[in-house]
Amino acid sequence: MSRPPSFVPPPGARAHALRTARGDFAVVDAPAADGVEPRGVALLLPGFTGSKEDFHPLLVPLARRGYRVVAVDGRGQYESDGPEHDESAYAQQELARDVLAQAEALGTPVQLLGHSLGGQIARAAVLLDATAFRSLTLMASGPAQISASQQQRVKLLRDALAVMSMAELWDTIQTLEPPEETEVDGGPDDRAELRRRWLGNKPAQLIATGSQLCTEPDRVGELAAVGLPFHVLSGATDDTWPVPLLDDMAVRLRARRTVIEGAEHSPNTDQPLPTARAIADFWDGTGEDGRHRGR
Repeated sequence: MSRPPSFVPPPGARAHALRTARGDFAVVDAPAADGVEPRGVALLLPGFTGSKEDFHPLLVPLARRGYRVVAVDGRGQYESDGPEHDESAYAQQELARDVLAQAEALGTPVQLLGHSLGGQIARAAVLLDATAFRSLTLMASGPAQISASQQQRVKLLRDALAVMSMAELWDTIQTLEPPEETEVDGGPDDRAELRRRWLGNKPAQLIATGSQLCTEPDRVGELAAVGLPFHVLSGATDDTWPVPLLDDMAVRLRARRTVIEGAEHSPNTDQPLPTARAIADFWDGTGEDGRHRGR
Protein backbone atom coordinates (compact mmCIF):
# COMPACT_ATOMS: atom_id res chain seq x y z
CA MET A 1 0.00 0.00 0.00
CA SER A 2 1.04 3.61 -0.44
CA ARG A 3 2.03 5.43 2.74
CA PRO A 4 0.97 9.08 2.62
CA PRO A 5 3.29 11.62 4.23
CA SER A 6 0.29 12.97 6.14
CA PHE A 7 -3.42 12.33 6.55
CA VAL A 8 -4.09 16.07 6.71
CA PRO A 9 -5.38 17.43 3.37
CA PRO A 10 -2.83 19.73 1.72
CA PRO A 11 -3.44 23.50 1.50
CA GLY A 12 -6.53 24.35 -0.53
CA ALA A 13 -7.97 20.82 -0.41
CA ARG A 14 -10.90 19.73 1.71
CA ALA A 15 -12.29 16.39 2.82
CA HIS A 16 -16.03 15.86 2.34
CA ALA A 17 -18.65 13.36 1.23
CA LEU A 18 -19.37 13.21 -2.50
CA ARG A 19 -23.06 12.47 -2.98
CA THR A 20 -23.83 10.18 -5.91
CA ALA A 21 -26.71 8.09 -7.21
CA ARG A 22 -25.03 5.08 -5.59
CA GLY A 23 -24.43 6.62 -2.18
CA ASP A 24 -21.91 8.90 -0.51
CA PHE A 25 -18.17 8.47 -0.94
CA ALA A 26 -15.41 10.07 1.14
CA VAL A 27 -13.18 12.29 -0.99
CA VAL A 28 -10.38 14.80 -0.74
CA ASP A 29 -11.17 17.56 -3.21
CA ALA A 30 -8.55 20.05 -4.43
CA PRO A 31 -9.76 22.84 -6.75
CA ALA A 32 -7.62 24.33 -9.48
CA ALA A 33 -5.22 26.86 -8.01
CA ASP A 34 -6.20 30.54 -7.92
CA GLY A 35 -5.12 32.49 -10.95
CA VAL A 36 -4.72 29.37 -13.11
CA GLU A 37 -6.98 28.66 -16.06
CA PRO A 38 -9.16 25.63 -15.18
CA ARG A 39 -8.37 22.66 -17.37
CA GLY A 40 -10.85 20.08 -16.14
CA VAL A 41 -11.64 17.61 -13.38
CA ALA A 42 -9.78 14.44 -12.45
CA LEU A 43 -10.96 11.44 -10.43
CA LEU A 44 -8.28 9.37 -8.65
CA LEU A 45 -8.83 5.81 -7.39
CA PRO A 46 -6.46 4.31 -4.78
CA GLY A 47 -5.05 0.82 -4.58
CA PHE A 48 -5.59 -2.25 -2.40
CA THR A 49 -5.50 -1.35 1.35
CA GLY A 50 -4.88 2.27 0.32
CA SER A 51 -7.03 5.39 0.46
CA LYS A 52 -7.61 8.83 -1.00
CA GLU A 53 -4.79 10.20 1.20
CA ASP A 54 -2.27 8.31 -0.95
CA PHE A 55 -2.73 11.07 -3.53
CA HIS A 56 -2.11 13.99 -1.15
CA PRO A 57 1.41 14.65 -2.54
CA LEU A 58 -0.03 15.06 -6.06
CA LEU A 59 -2.89 17.43 -5.28
CA VAL A 60 -1.08 20.77 -5.04
CA PRO A 61 1.12 20.32 -8.14
CA LEU A 62 -1.87 19.14 -10.18
CA ALA A 63 -4.02 22.02 -8.91
CA ARG A 64 -1.27 24.42 -10.00
CA ARG A 65 -1.59 22.98 -13.51
CA GLY A 66 -5.27 23.91 -13.54
CA TYR A 67 -6.94 20.66 -12.54
CA ARG A 68 -9.57 20.09 -9.92
CA VAL A 69 -8.50 16.75 -8.45
CA VAL A 70 -10.84 14.51 -6.47
CA ALA A 71 -9.34 11.47 -4.74
CA VAL A 72 -11.90 8.96 -3.47
CA ASP A 73 -12.20 6.09 -1.03
CA GLY A 74 -14.02 3.27 -2.79
CA ARG A 75 -16.94 1.43 -1.29
CA GLY A 76 -15.89 -0.22 1.99
CA GLN A 77 -12.48 1.47 1.85
CA TYR A 78 -11.33 3.59 4.82
CA GLU A 79 -13.94 6.37 5.22
CA SER A 80 -16.47 5.20 2.60
CA ASP A 81 -19.10 2.90 4.03
CA GLY A 82 -19.92 -0.57 2.79
CA PRO A 83 -21.16 -3.96 3.99
CA GLU A 84 -18.96 -5.68 6.55
CA HIS A 85 -19.37 -9.25 5.31
CA ASP A 86 -21.19 -9.21 1.93
CA GLU A 87 -18.48 -9.88 -0.64
CA SER A 88 -20.95 -9.58 -3.54
CA ALA A 89 -21.21 -5.84 -2.83
CA TYR A 90 -17.57 -5.55 -3.91
CA ALA A 91 -17.79 -7.38 -7.22
CA GLN A 92 -15.69 -5.52 -9.77
CA GLN A 93 -18.74 -4.50 -11.82
CA GLU A 94 -20.34 -2.99 -8.71
CA LEU A 95 -17.20 -0.99 -7.95
CA ALA A 96 -17.01 0.10 -11.59
CA ARG A 97 -20.60 1.37 -11.44
CA ASP A 98 -19.63 3.33 -8.33
CA VAL A 99 -16.91 5.04 -10.38
CA LEU A 100 -19.40 5.94 -13.10
CA ALA A 101 -21.67 7.45 -10.45
CA GLN A 102 -18.76 9.42 -8.99
CA ALA A 103 -17.85 10.76 -12.44
CA GLU A 104 -21.48 11.73 -13.06
CA ALA A 105 -21.59 13.59 -9.75
CA LEU A 106 -18.47 15.54 -10.70
CA GLY A 107 -19.71 16.36 -14.19
CA THR A 108 -18.44 14.10 -16.95
CA PRO A 109 -16.21 13.52 -18.77
CA VAL A 110 -13.38 13.46 -16.22
CA GLN A 111 -9.74 12.49 -16.39
CA LEU A 112 -9.59 9.07 -14.69
CA LEU A 113 -6.55 7.67 -12.87
CA GLY A 114 -6.31 4.40 -10.98
CA HIS A 115 -3.42 3.17 -8.86
CA SER A 116 -2.82 -0.60 -8.72
CA LEU A 117 -6.20 -2.19 -7.87
CA GLY A 118 -7.75 1.20 -8.63
CA GLY A 119 -6.43 0.91 -12.17
CA GLN A 120 -8.25 -2.35 -12.75
CA ILE A 121 -11.48 -0.93 -11.32
CA ALA A 122 -10.98 2.14 -13.53
CA ARG A 123 -10.50 -0.12 -16.55
CA ALA A 124 -13.77 -1.92 -15.76
CA ALA A 125 -15.56 1.44 -15.51
CA VAL A 126 -14.20 2.56 -18.88
CA LEU A 127 -15.33 -0.72 -20.45
CA LEU A 128 -18.84 -0.12 -19.08
CA ASP A 129 -19.12 3.46 -20.36
CA ALA A 130 -16.12 5.23 -21.86
CA THR A 131 -18.14 8.39 -22.51
CA ALA A 132 -17.85 9.25 -18.81
CA PHE A 133 -14.10 9.83 -19.15
CA ARG A 134 -11.71 12.03 -21.07
CA SER A 135 -8.71 9.73 -20.56
CA LEU A 136 -7.44 6.81 -18.47
CA THR A 137 -4.13 6.69 -16.61
CA LEU A 138 -3.08 3.31 -15.24
CA MET A 139 -0.51 3.93 -12.50
CA ALA A 140 1.43 0.83 -11.41
CA SER A 141 -1.52 -1.24 -12.59
CA GLY A 142 -1.02 -4.21 -14.88
CA PRO A 143 -2.87 -6.12 -17.57
CA ALA A 144 -4.02 -9.14 -15.55
CA GLN A 145 -3.38 -10.86 -12.20
CA ILE A 146 -0.66 -9.73 -9.81
CA SER A 147 2.69 -11.49 -9.46
CA ALA A 148 2.93 -14.88 -7.76
CA SER A 149 4.68 -13.42 -4.72
CA GLN A 150 1.94 -10.83 -4.25
CA GLN A 151 -0.74 -13.45 -4.75
CA GLN A 152 0.80 -15.34 -1.84
CA ARG A 153 0.59 -12.24 0.35
CA VAL A 154 -3.08 -11.78 -0.55
CA LYS A 155 -3.76 -15.44 0.30
CA LEU A 156 -2.10 -15.00 3.70
CA LEU A 157 -4.27 -11.95 4.33
CA ARG A 158 -7.43 -13.79 3.32
CA ASP A 159 -6.57 -16.74 5.56
CA ALA A 160 -5.82 -14.41 8.47
CA LEU A 161 -9.11 -12.54 8.06
CA ALA A 162 -10.93 -15.84 8.52
CA VAL A 163 -9.64 -16.19 12.08
CA MET A 164 -8.66 -12.66 13.23
CA SER A 165 -10.34 -9.33 13.69
CA MET A 166 -8.97 -6.35 11.77
CA ALA A 167 -7.41 -5.03 15.00
CA GLU A 168 -5.75 -8.36 15.79
CA LEU A 169 -4.44 -8.62 12.26
CA TRP A 170 -3.01 -5.09 12.42
CA ASP A 171 -1.13 -5.94 15.61
CA THR A 172 0.22 -9.10 13.99
CA ILE A 173 1.38 -7.19 10.92
CA GLN A 174 3.32 -4.78 13.14
CA THR A 175 5.33 -7.65 14.60
CA LEU A 176 6.15 -9.06 11.15
CA GLU A 177 6.86 -5.96 9.05
CA PRO A 178 10.02 -3.83 9.21
CA PRO A 179 9.31 -0.50 10.99
CA GLU A 180 9.51 1.51 7.76
CA GLU A 181 6.66 -0.55 6.31
CA THR A 182 4.12 1.02 8.67
CA GLU A 183 5.58 4.45 9.35
CA VAL A 184 4.59 7.78 7.87
CA ASP A 185 6.44 11.06 8.09
CA GLY A 186 4.06 12.88 10.41
CA GLY A 187 4.95 11.16 13.69
CA PRO A 188 2.75 9.32 16.21
CA ASP A 189 -0.49 11.03 15.24
CA ASP A 190 -0.17 9.97 11.62
CA ARG A 191 0.94 6.48 12.61
CA ALA A 192 -2.31 6.27 14.54
CA GLU A 193 -4.12 7.41 11.40
CA LEU A 194 -2.46 4.61 9.43
CA ARG A 195 -3.94 2.15 11.91
CA ARG A 196 -7.32 3.90 11.74
CA ARG A 197 -7.25 3.59 7.96
CA TRP A 198 -6.57 -0.12 8.21
CA LEU A 199 -9.45 -0.60 10.66
CA GLY A 200 -11.77 1.37 8.38
CA ASN A 201 -11.47 -1.19 5.59
CA LYS A 202 -14.34 -3.67 5.51
CA PRO A 203 -13.11 -7.29 5.63
CA ALA A 204 -15.43 -8.30 2.79
CA GLN A 205 -13.95 -5.56 0.61
CA LEU A 206 -10.41 -6.77 1.25
CA ILE A 207 -11.34 -10.39 0.55
CA ALA A 208 -13.29 -9.62 -2.62
CA THR A 209 -10.83 -7.18 -4.16
CA GLY A 210 -7.87 -9.32 -3.12
CA SER A 211 -9.44 -12.21 -5.01
CA GLN A 212 -9.91 -9.96 -8.03
CA LEU A 213 -6.23 -9.05 -8.03
CA CYS A 214 -5.31 -12.74 -8.04
CA THR A 215 -7.70 -13.77 -10.83
CA GLU A 216 -8.06 -10.69 -13.08
CA PRO A 217 -8.05 -11.68 -16.77
CA ASP A 218 -6.14 -9.81 -19.45
CA ARG A 219 -8.59 -7.26 -20.89
CA VAL A 220 -6.07 -5.07 -22.68
CA GLY A 221 -7.48 -5.92 -26.10
CA GLU A 222 -10.96 -4.86 -25.02
CA LEU A 223 -9.60 -1.64 -23.56
CA ALA A 224 -7.56 -0.79 -26.64
CA ALA A 225 -10.71 -1.02 -28.75
CA VAL A 226 -12.36 1.75 -26.70
CA GLY A 227 -10.16 4.42 -28.24
CA LEU A 228 -9.65 6.71 -25.24
CA PRO A 229 -6.28 8.36 -24.65
CA PHE A 230 -4.29 6.04 -22.38
CA HIS A 231 -1.28 6.59 -20.13
CA VAL A 232 0.70 3.80 -18.47
CA LEU A 233 2.82 5.18 -15.63
CA SER A 234 4.97 3.24 -13.18
CA GLY A 235 8.08 3.33 -11.09
CA ALA A 236 11.37 1.98 -12.40
CA THR A 237 10.80 -1.21 -10.39
CA ASP A 238 7.60 -2.93 -9.33
CA ASP A 239 7.11 -6.21 -7.49
CA THR A 240 3.36 -6.34 -8.16
CA TRP A 241 3.49 -6.24 -11.97
CA PRO A 242 6.98 -6.49 -13.53
CA VAL A 243 7.90 -3.36 -15.44
CA PRO A 244 8.42 -5.20 -18.78
CA LEU A 245 4.79 -6.36 -18.49
CA LEU A 246 3.71 -2.74 -18.12
CA ASP A 247 5.88 -1.76 -21.09
CA ASP A 248 4.15 -4.38 -23.22
CA MET A 249 0.71 -3.27 -22.05
CA ALA A 250 1.49 0.30 -23.09
CA VAL A 251 2.45 -0.90 -26.57
CA ARG A 252 -0.76 -2.89 -26.89
CA LEU A 253 -2.80 0.14 -25.82
CA ARG A 254 -0.78 2.54 -27.98
CA ALA A 255 -0.51 4.51 -24.75
CA ARG A 256 1.86 7.14 -23.53
CA ARG A 257 4.44 5.40 -21.33
CA THR A 258 6.13 7.06 -18.36
CA VAL A 259 8.69 5.47 -16.04
CA ILE A 260 9.42 7.45 -12.88
CA GLU A 261 13.02 6.97 -11.80
CA GLY A 262 13.55 6.44 -8.09
CA ALA A 263 10.00 5.13 -7.64
CA GLU A 264 8.62 1.66 -7.06
CA HIS A 265 4.98 0.56 -6.80
CA SER A 266 3.78 3.95 -5.49
CA PRO A 267 5.17 6.77 -7.67
CA ASN A 268 2.54 9.04 -6.09
CA THR A 269 4.38 8.93 -2.75
CA ASP A 270 7.87 7.83 -3.85
CA GLN A 271 8.42 10.65 -6.37
CA PRO A 272 5.33 12.88 -6.36
CA LEU A 273 6.64 15.91 -8.27
CA PRO A 274 7.84 14.12 -11.42
CA THR A 275 4.76 11.90 -11.20
CA ALA A 276 2.41 14.89 -11.07
CA ARG A 277 4.29 16.56 -13.92
CA ALA A 278 3.95 13.49 -16.13
CA ILE A 279 0.26 13.13 -15.33
CA ALA A 280 -0.53 16.78 -16.04
CA ASP A 281 1.51 16.75 -19.25
CA PHE A 282 -0.59 13.83 -20.45
CA TRP A 283 -3.87 15.43 -19.43
CA ASP A 284 -2.87 18.67 -21.15
CA GLY A 285 -2.61 16.71 -24.40
CA THR A 286 -6.17 15.40 -24.33
CA GLY A 287 -8.54 17.49 -26.37
CA GLU A 288 -12.18 18.33 -25.72
CA ASP A 289 -13.20 15.52 -28.10
CA GLY A 290 -11.30 12.96 -26.05
CA ARG A 291 -8.66 12.30 -28.70
CA HIS A 292 -5.05 12.60 -27.64
CA ARG A 293 -2.68 14.92 -29.44
CA GLY A 294 0.95 13.93 -29.69
CA ARG A 295 0.66 10.52 -28.05
